[in-house]
Amino acid sequence: MKLNIFKTVDEVLAGLADFFIISAKRAIELHGSFAVALSGGSSPKKLYSLLASDRYKNKVDWSKVYFFFGDERYVPATSTESNYKMVKEVLFDPLAIEESHIFPVNTLLSPHDAARQYMQNIHNHFNGKDPRFHLVLLGLGDNSHTASLFPYTYILHESNATVKEVFLPDQQVYRISFTAPLINKAHKVAFLVYGASKAQAVYNVLEEDMNTEIFPAQLIMPLSGDAEWFLDEAAANKLP
Repeated sequence: MKLNIFKTVDEVLAGLADFFIISAKRAIELHGSFAVALSGGSSPKKLYSLLASDRYKNKVDWSKVYFFFGDERYVPATSTESNYKMVKEVLFDPLAIEESHIFPVNTLLSPHDAARQYMQNIHNHFNGKDPRFHLVLLGLGDNSHTASLFPYTYILHESNATVKEVFLPDQQVYRISFTAPLINKAHKVAFLVYGASKAQAVYNVLEEDMNTEIFPAQLIMPLSGDAEWFLDEAAANKLP
């Protein structure tokens, strides 16, 4: 694990954008393509906008990048709550990414069938080989969740590297999410976390005793050992 701590949010975003580009170039050079799983929410939206900006858009061959989603809300693809819709508007459309390189979750299906089909799509992309993403991008919630691995949910106990539906009782909604074992297969995992409101969650995940029921992001331990955290000083201010 490596901590990358920056003074400002803009520096955090630039640091992770640079990391994204380096990871993409390396994967394309070694494997001919780059498979990345994206995270949703407001924090990564700024990252995606930056990657689509003049500063970064010409730094990688986007025709060799394949985009997946580490989790998705069980809402229509046209909903303002949809991770796919957000990324489409700020990254896919500005970069004119081919539809065949984008893998959204089909939320027209039942939650169970949507998760099962998504895992089949992943297997198809990797041609039946062990599905190891080159990069999985993650965020961190105030309650120490990541992807849709929420405290005290049954998905935390899933031992298979797959995609599962998960019901959140407090919100009365379903989500579709990578399981921790699937995330942990990735070559690289990068957390993007900024803001003082996330400081306690960062401390809980990195410094508290292991308790994945309460702090689910503690489950993320890539088999490669290559996990990087991109934090601003506000989010890191409780760390020793």
